[in-house]
Amino acid sequence: MSTPNGFPQHSRVCLTRSMEGGAVQDLQAKKAGKAAKKEAGGDGTPPKIGTPISETLKLLPEDLKANMKIRSITPRPPRKPRLERAASLDEKSWRKWRRFRTSQESLTDPNETSSSNGSLQEASPSPPTRGRASPCNPCCQQDSLHSSPDALEASPGGKSRGGASDLGKRASEISSAFGGLLRGKGFAGGKPRLSQIMPARPLPPMELNVASHSLRTANRIDSDCLDYRHYSQHKFGRVSSSLSDSRLQGNGTFYDNCSTDSMKSTFSVLTPIRAKDVRSRSYLEGSLLASGALMGAEELSRYFPDRNMGIFVATWNMQGQKELPVNLDDFLLPTDPDFAQDMYVIGVQEGCPDRREWEIRLQETLGPHYVLLHSAAHGVLYMSVFIRRDLIWFCSEVEYATVTTRIVSQIKTKGALGISFTFFGTSFLFITSHFTSGDSKVNERKLDYNKTIQALTLPKNVPDTNPYRSSSSDVTTRFDEVFWFGDFNFRLNKDRETVDSILNQHPDTDVSKLLVYDQLTSEMSRGSIFKGFQEADIHFRPSYKFDIGKDSYDSTSKQRTPSYTDRVVFRSRYKDDIQAVKYSSCPVIRTSDHRPVFALFRVKVRPGRDNIPLAAGLFDRDLYLIGIRRRATRELLKRREQKDQRSSSICSIS
Repeated sequence: MSTPNGFPQHSRVCLTRSMEGGAVQDLQAKKAGKAAKKEAGGDGTPPKIGTPISETLKLLPEDLKANMKIRSITPRPPRKPRLERAASLDEKSWRKWRRFRTSQESLTDPNETSSSNGSLQEASPSPPTRGRASPCNPCCQQDSLHSSPDALEASPGGKSRGGASDLGKRASEISSAFGGLLRGKGFAGGKPRLSQIMPARPLPPMELNVASHSLRTANRIDSDCLDYRHYSQHKFGRVSSSLSDSRLQGNGTFYDNCSTDSMKSTFSVLTPIRAKDVRSRSYLEGSLLASGALMGAEELSRYFPDRNMGIFVATWNMQGQKELPVNLDDFLLPTDPDFAQDMYVIGVQEGCPDRREWEIRLQETLGPHYVLLHSAAHGVLYMSVFIRRDLIWFCSEVEYATVTTRIVSQIKTKGALGISFTFFGTSFLFITSHFTSGDSKVNERKLDYNKTIQALTLPKNVPDTNPYRSSSSDVTTRFDEVFWFGDFNFRLNKDRETVDSILNQHPDTDVSKLLVYDQLTSEMSRGSIFKGFQEADIHFRPSYKFDIGKDSYDSTSKQRTPSYTDRVVFRSRYKDDIQAVKYSSCPVIRTSDHRPVFALFRVKVRPGRDNIPLAAGLFDRDLYLIGIRRRATRELLKRREQKDQRSSSICSIS
């Protein structure tokens, strides 16, 4: 008996039983008539009834043999490369992904509530299974790789469970879904599955014991550039810069949401500037709240979010010595504050003969982060103003004036030197002076003060920030922040023996009994000098008069009384604009009979207008290059000496 397609009945049964896997499935998938006609060969003569299976295979055409041989051992190729499929089916990676999905619930999108198995079904084009739980152990994972009974019933052709082609198809689907997870892609429509990690608790407040807060600041994107983040992400594919949030946290640097968001720029941490804004803005006029004003509030907040800057003010009577200290680090860079200051102002009385050499040494000590904004001299009175190099663009033109209080002298050793400028919207005045010396010449020193405030002609071209509160008879009323420092020569109204006994009985920090006899303190309390000025609390020993090269006070026949001649006082137009952080002396510098005295301040800065004459970033470039070369040369020599010491060894024979 033969079948309608021409094959014998028993031959078809034998052939069906002898073949397994993909060959049977492929033969059943095609229509019987077309398959027989195609596989019959040239003449189409059917084999006879009763022919063995070996004879039947001989009668088949060679094409049919080859086709059957290939299709019986080769499954359908996967959609993804073999290497990616192997990685996705790894049991260890799969278990790690399952633990990540179940434990990190806070990282998932709140809008997505489906399970991980459902996520894979969304990504796969195969029909979803009904009533199936996601695998939670290794044995279930293997079962999940096969089709469920429901899926088998819905599939066309009724393929057997565990077939090679079905296994490859499911593996390819799981590989594509899991590979998308590893690459950070979403499962549905490219939507991200993971949200940004945010701090679990409020960030700690900024400490108050730091001297400079600008080193912890960051740039903030302007309000008209808020869409720059989305633009850069769409065009460049990345938003975070080299200073990412994780690196800020890892280094222990203080940060907040404002600072970390402001650092996310495609090119740098600087605020992006639109070309149309550069075309339209004139920069000649600006208001306090104008968008893009160079001296406005937005630009100020970029550098000083808390509107406070650190200022170092120092005074030193060098006694005209040619010899300069070997190292000025202890003077300019004390280890007490954690951070360097934004501005350094150093006033010198009876300065060394080589003023240029002194300024080079200052530049060498401060390093390449600071530039000499301006320096001036009045005889042997020197003043140098260093500022961080990225802040020079916000300074107005620097002006200075001098006053001579001793006209008879050929060399101007007594007098005053003032330097003024505007930083953003805050005007500064720095005065260094050398008053008349002598224990009992208090009235002469008060005359020097009165002459200075009346004769110092500042400001000249830079407009006053608040002219309604200014006075033509007092230069200190024409500026927002005033710092006056120098050798005021006020003494202690007590004999040498009493002062020595007080110094020997009390430690260095307890000098309250000495200040009772201080002339300057008593005169300021009366209001006869430095009206409106304040002075920080003194907790250091008298800075005058020492034996050169020693820590002992005057041991000559004159036996001068130790006194606080070197002082730093300050005043402000607005209350609490200036806060003293540290007020001390530098006892390690012994090249003069005076010890250097310095003070650290936190000063509030206000936004300004763009209608002031700018310094245009000018600084002493030649001095900068010389100081940096010296610093580099010193470091190279230091390393060479250390290398020579390690290479040379002394052998001792016992």
